[in-house]
Amino acid sequence: MINMKAQRGASYWGIMIGIMLGVIVIKAALITWPAYWDNRLINASIEEKLRSSTSSDPAKFVQDLEQQFSLNNLRDVQAKDIMKVSNSGGELVVQLDYEVRKNFMGNVDLVMSFEKQFDQRAIKAGAK
Repeated sequence: MINMKAQRGASYWGIMIGIMLGVIVIKAALITWPAYWDNRLINASIEEKLRSSTSSDPAKFVQDLEQQFSLNNLRDVQAKDIMKVSNSGGELVVQLDYEVRKNFMGNVDLVMSFEKQFDQRAIKAGAK
């Protein structure tokens, strides 16, 4: 015969632990999503400015990017703080490197680190 006691299903505590784990995953997603969205906007802004820029002056590029960040409502980051812009053979090279720290629970933080390098030559070559 089949043992009916072994086929009772999930217990109360099993369901509660599943719900708590689901809430933790949803909370982590809601906390990290804005940082990833901002990073996508930052990358798109840098690529667009590199594609359309005619100047090879790093200071002017950073200033233009600051204005673009303001238009995109990126108020938490400053272009001069998160990137290094250099002139390499008449073309700009942008090294993006920053991290975002968000409080998760109590004294537990979630840290998201973003690094990427943009080369104006490669971006202009890909646009043609």
